[in-house]
Amino acid sequence: MTLTRYEPWAALTRLQEDLNRLLEGRWPTLGDEESRVVTSQWVPAVDIVEEPERFVLRADVPGVRPEDIEVTVENGMLTIKGERKEEHEERKEGYRRIERVHGTFYRRFSLPDTADLDRIEAKNRHGVLEIVIPKKQEMQPRRIAVAA
Repeated sequence: MTLTRYEPWAALTRLQEDLNRLLEGRWPTLGDEESRVVTSQWVPAVDIVEEPERFVLRADVPGVRPEDIEVTVENGMLTIKGERKEEHEERKEGYRRIERVHGTFYRRFSLPDTADLDRIEAKNRHGVLEIVIPKKQEMQPRRIAVAA
């Protein structure tokens, strides 16, 4: 049985982040501006699927070039970070609307003990980053025949 983590506050958190991004720079902030650490300007949506022999993580990263994505694994933690660069447009008469976010993103995932950290592969195709995490051979369950 696969457990799925339910996060009822995720939508509210995302709304708060969007509002903060919208209002950023319009009012003075308290504290030293240089001491603030920002890890992400946006967060890609991620699906994680467990299959019998592997885990597959798919992250939506449209507009992010493969060379702008860094995938690392250390101490059982998988880290995905990267940057979607802003496209420069010439302003013409009227107005323009920007809904696509740009900037850096950063996600971390704790890997189970069954993950084979030496055989992880990643590819970016059509705006979807796919990371395949094979399971260790000795950790995969095997069926044992029962003799009569």
